Amino acid sequence: MTRDDLFNINAGIVRDLITGVAETCPKAFILIISNPVNSTVPIAAEVLKNAGVFNPKHLFGVTTLDVVRAETFVQDITGERNPSKTIIPVIGGHSGETIVPLFSQAKPAVNIPADKLGPLVKRVQFGGDEVVQAKGGAGSATLSMAYAGYRFTESVIKAAKGEKGIVEPSYVYLPGVSGGDAIAKETGVDFFSVPIELGPTGAENAQNVLSSLSSEEKQLLEACKTGLKPSIDKGVGFVAKSPETK
Repeated sequence: MTRDDLFNINAGIVRDLITGVAETCPKAFILIISNPVNSTVPIAAEVLKNAGVFNPKHLFGVTTLDVVRAETFVQDITGERNPSKTIIPVIGGHSGETIVPLFSQAKPAVNIPADKLGPLVKRVQFGGDEVVQAKGGAGSATLSMAYAGYRFTESVIKAAKGEKGIVEPSYVYLPGVSGGDAIAKETGVDFFSVPIELGPTGAENAQNVLSSLSSEEKQLLEACKTGLKPSIDKGVGFVAKSPETK
């Protein structure tokens, strides 16, 4: 199933669900994990805007699966068996070349040989294809996606209850989050995943990690920006053409 197939199936579902949220619980934190996230989060934002209840700090695109893959796959190189001991930010979007893992900003630092970096990045970007092939086309990533959803949801809940210092990458509407304007200007897109400081009010601050990219990551970022914009426009355009949301 292609991303276009997913869009055709999920766009209307997300639109209708968010319409219900806008009517019944407009102050809720909304976590979007339905693919293609690059388009479904803009769909949700447009629906909420049209209803007059959009709070950018309450809308999150869940890109945690990319982080989980980066932190797991790098173990084949580092030998670290516990992925929770390695933090690797992943920025951009949530499909293919829009996914930009920042191994140069790993904590603790990881030493990745030059000949292994490219294949590692590609595996993070296209890990979903690997799962589909392993299942012979009979399914996609399910358990890992469920874990990623759980991990991000738990972080949001903990932060909402007042726990400090919780940071998770998330695909957000940058102009509506503190620190996001500068990132939006630099990337040329309003929706983008960066490390987000979570708190009782939701997305409290977007961390700008773009100034510390390696030369390889800068090239990945350019490809990411090229791929993201049409996906965002597609989501926005879908709502504009939906009579139900006007």
